Amino acid sequence: MAQQQVSPITGIIEEDQVFIDFGDHEGKSILEIADTLPDYYEFLIDEKNDGNCTIRRSHDKIFRLYVTRTLN
Repeated sequence: MAQQQVSPITGIIEEDQVFIDFGDHEGKSILEIADTLPDYYEFLIDEKNDGNCTIRRSHDKIFRLYVTRTLN
């Protein structure tokens, strides 16, 4: 039996179910970012590893990714 791969950003939530909620890429899924912007995907992994990312489920039941520090 194949083991499901865990996302380095979203954990057990599928990457196509979590959307960026800030900046130029607002509204894009993490999967879309992974497929089209690999450098930005790596940036998000780094932010997650540094403890700067939060995933919240909004009132409309959509998972949204936030970076919890100010980006300069």
